[in-house]
Amino acid sequence: MKADPIKILMPSLSPTMEEGNIVKWLKKEGEAVSAGDALCEIETDKAVVTLDASDDGILAKIVVAEGSKNIRLGSLIGLLVEEGEDWKHVEIPKDTGPPPPAAKPSVPPPSAEPQIATPVKKEHPPGKVQFRLSPAARNILEKHALDANQGTATGPRGIFTKEDALKLVQLKQTGKITEPRPTAALPTTPAAPLPPQAAATASYPRPMIPPVSTPGQPNVEGTFTEIPASNIRRVIAKRLTESKSTIPHAYATTDCDLGAVLTARQNLVRDDIKVSVNDFIIKAAAVTLKQMPNVNASWDGEGAKQLPSIDISVAVATDRGLITPVIKDAAAKGLQEIADSVKALSKKARDGKLLPEEYQGGSFSISNLGMFGIDEFTAVINPPQACILAVGRFRPVLKLTQDEEGNAQLQQRQLITVTMSSDSRVVDDELATRFLESFKANLENPLRLA
Repeated sequence: MKADPIKILMPSLSPTMEEGNIVKWLKKEGEAVSAGDALCEIETDKAVVTLDASDDGILAKIVVAEGSKNIRLGSLIGLLVEEGEDWKHVEIPKDTGPPPPAAKPSVPPPSAEPQIATPVKKEHPPGKVQFRLSPAARNILEKHALDANQGTATGPRGIFTKEDALKLVQLKQTGKITEPRPTAALPTTPAAPLPPQAAATASYPRPMIPPVSTPGQPNVEGTFTEIPASNIRRVIAKRLTESKSTIPHAYATTDCDLGAVLTARQNLVRDDIKVSVNDFIIKAAAVTLKQMPNVNASWDGEGAKQLPSIDISVAVATDRGLITPVIKDAAAKGLQEIADSVKALSKKARDGKLLPEEYQGGSFSISNLGMFGIDEFTAVINPPQACILAVGRFRPVLKLTQDEEGNAQLQQRQLITVTMSSDSRVVDDELATRFLESFKANLENPLRLA
């Protein structure tokens, strides 16, 4: 009697994961597999994660091929058999059935869009000129039983305006329009004076739902090109929308003088210790959170919850979207250790190789766009965290100071602007202000970060 094959199911590799994509199979059918061997690479809503085998055996059947997208959790993706069994004739279990439609390569979504646009086209005969009506024009036309196709649209982008509708009313009152609401194409009899005007209407009356462009004609007027979204980008869009719509964001901004940090950094470079300004910022934020644990908190739906560990999430831009690897216990790490962690995690994030424990969690986020030349910006909170610090570039600024004798003089300072977005339910304005004051003092005195 044949032993039942061992099912390989799409696993849950992230708390928010609902489906995944098969990026690459690392084993071939008929190849021996040991427990712990890498079977395939799966793109989750956060990163590309390697799925390891949990049993010994032979990979008998790859049910879902490479490149397949939107595979729901628990779907069958492969089969293992024990060594010595006939792997070539393994049968897919009947109780599992074929993969769900979402597990197939993403072909249906592009075809779904034209289906939405099709009914719009069917509602109107091909030979009939169509207009986009303003609300006022629609009311006037309905009141007087007129059709926009009897007139000329003069509004921007082919919109039929209130004035265009009033002109039609005047034509009807003078007897030049006798047929209410024609259903055929525009009249072409000599009695109708409007065909020349109709020919002068906008060459492209924009439809309410433009059709998807077709291969070979990507730039046809009136169409759009659909950009496929990765699982990561879909989840980012969902979480950002939830964050902005459910979290009361409050913002506080301050400038910090980086003169002492730049000097300390140069001294470290002479000792062959390479750290960035961002590493100082991460350390300063961690030290400040240790001093003010009420900010190291989150909202759990019922109230504020102080978190036991200071874990800094650092925003990293990748081709798949923004991801935030976590510097664990950042307050206890030195600058060199933070620098090494940021470099390693950033590389893994860009390569899509982050492990779940390397990007899950975090108690406070930092997003630094200074390297892109951004002076200042505001960032969206990464729930369930309560705060995110947006950091701009450091820039030279002339400031009026006093020398030892009390004489006024201009000095050049290197300043950065930081803006903290905070959840008002957890961190109110007064607490946010005190946090930024402490952060500024810590950053401007690097000896406090030792």
